[in-house]
Amino acid sequence: MSVSPSPTPRIGQEVRATATLALPLVLGHVSTGLIGFVDNVIAGHHATATLAAVTVGTALLWLPMMVPIGTLISLTASVSQLDGANRRAQIAPLFRQALWLSLGLGVLMFAFLSVAPRALAAFGIAPDIIPGATAFLHGIRWGVPALTFYFCMRYLSEGTHWTLPTMILGFGGLLVLAPVGYVLTFGKLGFPEMGAGGLGIASALTMWLQAIAFATYLARAKRFADLHLFAHFDPPRRGPIMQLLRTGLPIGITVLMEGSLFIVTALLIARLGATPAAAHQIAINVSALCFMVPMGVAEATTVRVGHAVGSGDVAGIRRAAHAGYVIVLATQAMSALFLLLGHDLVVSLYTDDLAVAALAGTLLLFAAAFQFPDGIQVLSAGALRGLKDTRVPMWLAVVSYWGLGMPLGAGLGLGLGWGPQGMWLGLIVGLTAAAVLLGWRFERSSRRRPAVMSA
Repeated sequence: MSVSPSPTPRIGQEVRATATLALPLVLGHVSTGLIGFVDNVIAGHHATATLAAVTVGTALLWLPMMVPIGTLISLTASVSQLDGANRRAQIAPLFRQALWLSLGLGVLMFAFLSVAPRALAAFGIAPDIIPGATAFLHGIRWGVPALTFYFCMRYLSEGTHWTLPTMILGFGGLLVLAPVGYVLTFGKLGFPEMGAGGLGIASALTMWLQAIAFATYLARAKRFADLHLFAHFDPPRRGPIMQLLRTGLPIGITVLMEGSLFIVTALLIARLGATPAAAHQIAINVSALCFMVPMGVAEATTVRVGHAVGSGDVAGIRRAAHAGYVIVLATQAMSALFLLLGHDLVVSLYTDDLAVAALAGTLLLFAAAFQFPDGIQVLSAGALRGLKDTRVPMWLAVVSYWGLGMPLGAGLGLGLGWGPQGMWLGLIVGLTAAAVLLGWRFERSSRRRPAVMSA
């Protein structure tokens, strides 16, 4: 049997296409990470209590926010499938229904942030932190509906293979947040000094400006003119909204399961003392920065897989995912090598405390070990989203993170006294299990006929 030489250049073309899509997404995620950095720098220079309040408020915002953001990402797969099937006329009606869904999710998050501060005392938050955290949450809650609108528009754009706005608006938000946050936090230019509450208001203002800018762009850009996204008003329709929820809600829960794994790990390590907590925070911050690369590649892979599904291209589905794996394995190899060889240098940028530095350096070696499974699991999840296969992956994630990773980490770290190293071993096991199970799931699901998987 002769073997055609054509697949090699086609894989090369797919790698280039995915990398081109992914680069603005990676930079967009970097800009999001820098927003947290800017918040911490401004709050830290204002007062230690302000920094603590913003830290608590940010955790209370983003942990539940993972659910609506993950739910709305189902729009990416739906749009990319319609685009691949040359059914672009159906994109705008679906988008307008997704806007109704984003409004509902934004209102729910607004309500949650309105009442969440009442539970801070019950969680054992120090009394001197509660007023600032409450002010931060009450300020930023006004921007949450804008944030859900923004992600809805972002996922529409990405589903049509256009990711540049994610990067531009992400960094544009930084240009607004930094000066406005400083002015409102410290009370400059005639404004009262608001502390953490000022940062919350500045963040809300930034979210609205980003959403308005994105809507203006979508309405005026020639690239989207044929879609007529805002041509007329559509009332909410139960069918399309429920379809988006059926696909998207499992994604939101999956994202929540992984995110909460890391947050609960941090809380458990904090019980061991200030040094382990500080060392863990350094290591997990570096790991999060490394994770932005495979996360961007995974989102691009969702688009490429969805487009192949819409086109009815069975080979293209697997080729799109395999191209993503090639990129992720390469980038994760560089991340692992960087952490192995440069962990001491990285830690020195964060702290001069020798005890914290020594432990953080050790934890970064554990971080190097989970670069490959972390990249593979997020890439596999992204490919599965392109297939709209989300319910089984949700349960696989629950089993991996909370059935294996967390019990093992807590047992080793707290039960057997292995400390942070034991907790990080649990993370490695959980991520490795997710990589194996989600990779297996994609290999199985991708062999079905595209007609079965398409919208």
